[in-house]
Amino acid sequence: MTSSTSPAALPGNPYGTQGGDHYTAAGAITNSHSPTTDGYRPPPALEELHSTAQRIAANVEKILVGKPEVVRIALVTLLAEGHLLVEDVPGVGKTSLAKALARSIDCTVSRIQFTPDLLPSDVTGVSIFNRQTNDFEFRPGPVFANIVVGDEINRASPKTQSALLECMEEQQVTVDTQTYRLQAPFMVIATQNPIEMEGTYALPEAQRDRFTTRVSIGYPDPHAELAMVDEHAGADPMDTLQPVSDAAKISELIETVRRVELSADVKRYAVELVSSTRRLPEIRIGASPRSTLHLVRAARAQAALAGRDFVVPDDLHAVAIPVLAHRLVLTAEAQAGRRSPAELIRGLVQRVPVPQGALDPTARFVSGVQPTRRR
Repeated sequence: MTSSTSPAALPGNPYGTQGGDHYTAAGAITNSHSPTTDGYRPPPALEELHSTAQRIAANVEKILVGKPEVVRIALVTLLAEGHLLVEDVPGVGKTSLAKALARSIDCTVSRIQFTPDLLPSDVTGVSIFNRQTNDFEFRPGPVFANIVVGDEINRASPKTQSALLECMEEQQVTVDTQTYRLQAPFMVIATQNPIEMEGTYALPEAQRDRFTTRVSIGYPDPHAELAMVDEHAGADPMDTLQPVSDAAKISELIETVRRVELSADVKRYAVELVSSTRRLPEIRIGASPRSTLHLVRAARAQAALAGRDFVVPDDLHAVAIPVLAHRLVLTAEAQAGRRSPAELIRGLVQRVPVPQGALDPTARFVSGVQPTRRR
């Protein structure tokens, strides 16, 4: 990572002395825990997760300059076994983010350029008759990879978009009554352009609901744009980007995230956040039960990146908008009033009561700052 880029977008210690590790620009972990203050030490698996995630983030930030928050959400999605939708105007680095994340991991990668004439079989694969064997032979499509980059996904027809539904939800492909399992880990990173809508097909709600998170990159600030000119104008840094991890290591990190503890109080709080979206008068269709699962998985990944093996409400807050906003369908009145789903989610986070008291069985924290033991 060059001196013009900020440190990678991994959480430091948002809870004062309660949990979390700090990161140096070189990617080293400096433990902020003190046995005399909270007595909590992160497991070795979390320290390994920190080191690997920091290397990936620093690698991606060589390409996507000045967007640490976007890189954080991409890492959270990867560790949560989810899929990422990158939605923004042309030229801000949507495809570069997807390609940089894919190249940072030594695994199988495929790229699909979605066009109006693309067919479902161009995505999933097709059975071809083999004259030598006198039988049909399955030729896997580009979806058979660890990371699938789908560029301009809304330029393909809904029929072709639906070819990803089974892949994203069940990690399998069914062709001619035969089911083929996809490799693990499996992640779809799709980009779409919200302008130039002529000749495009908006993603159906069922398709959007399968994306764990959605991010918008936005324009860089002048300092980051100047750094981008200095570093990218002469040569494309993507050509020299080297992998810093592999598929086996990512699978291990995902297993570590699965073991992050989720207390009953935090589970109820997550359910309440999601179900509250269905009662908002501005919302025609609220977040689905699938979004509750995605919210919890993303919160586990956020907690692991923050150096904890347990989830606190702030982890849910950190991922609520990227996970929930793109799933909401506003009423016509809310659209006319220029209300945004992100604004509504932000209001819910402020209004829904946060559970009080010790939330994890070992009494390591409470919602808030001060440690309190369960009574």
